[in-house]
Amino acid sequence: MLKPKVRKVTVNISVGQSGEPLEKAGKVLQQLTGQKPVKRKAKQTIRNFGIRKGEPISCVVTLRKEKALEFLTKVLQAVDNKISKNCFDNSGNFSFGIKEHIEIPGIKYVPELGIFGMDISVALGRAGYRVKERRRTKSNIGTNHLITPEEAIVFVRDTIKIEIV
Repeated sequence: MLKPKVRKVTVNISVGQSGEPLEKAGKVLQQLTGQKPVKRKAKQTIRNFGIRKGEPISCVVTLRKEKALEFLTKVLQAVDNKISKNCFDNSGNFSFGIKEHIEIPGIKYVPELGIFGMDISVALGRAGYRVKERRRTKSNIGTNHLITPEEAIVFVRDTIKIEIV
């Protein structure tokens, strides 16, 4: 029960505007993950950036199980399998970014689509974490069962073979 595992990997490309650039970002994300991305809307209006509330400005894909691990190992090669200790939060999850998607091995540059950066968030969990997310009879997880950042670092170093800087 105490063995940590990768619950999900979320890949986000935020374009900041709707229309053709967002469609291109969606195609890049679908090419990388093999899943259809979901568009996310702006939560508030920001005049300086020309963003209106409710306008689609980013696209997201959530990967689970084997697909998540495959994608994670492929993407970590773009950052030389190194992550800063500051990338981990208090719940043991970690996030990192890639400036250009063409840094990922096996991805070729397509001039029609362009180059996009992306944020990758990895949620770690243990068996029994479902009780806090289920619909019926939600419950809290005991503090002894939560993943600490130190446990997450050890797990990532041993299983996914990432160097923590």
